[in-house]
Amino acid sequence: MADDPTMIELSRPELREVAGYGVACARPALAVFERERPGDRRPHAAIDAAQAFAEGAERTKTLRDSAWAAHRAAQEARDAGQAAASDAARAALAAAGAAFLHPLAEATQVKHILGSAAHAARALELSAGDDPAVGADYIAQARILAPSVVVDVLRHYPGAPHGGGRVGELIRLLDASLRSYPAVPAP
Repeated sequence: MADDPTMIELSRPELREVAGYGVACARPALAVFERERPGDRRPHAAIDAAQAFAEGAERTKTLRDSAWAAHRAAQEARDAGQAAASDAARAALAAAGAAFLHPLAEATQVKHILGSAAHAARALELSAGDDPAVGADYIAQARILAPSVVVDVLRHYPGAPHGGGRVGELIRLLDASLRSYPAVPAP
């Protein structure tokens, strides 16, 4: 596969770093979800499963199932007219899904790396009366949280794709910001 330009080699430690970053970005949005949908622990469970993977646990069916459960929680919140809660649950979904990042050199994979930050930013800005400054501030914080390993992984992929509404804009903002960091030379 190393000779295939459409494939990227991802190590388990790199996947753990990406998942850990997803957790760090998604966790603050849990308060938005839990305020709007008290008692629904599915996004929390997804973040906990992603955290366990980041700390050394294996990728298991439980991790995948928790991601799907967070997805269902997001859909239910959306259907109930709770957009902020829906994006908060999508942030949790993205954190858990980061453990399953595909080694395909496709722009869509950038959403798996940065989706937790973008959905958390959107949840927080919606919770603040749809204030775009809140989302932009959160993206600036997410840039600071990104470990160099995550930035290196991101640089293996093409830039974030067009589209995706406000969340897509936030992904592209974070993507451009992280790619502007000076590259860290390999040891």
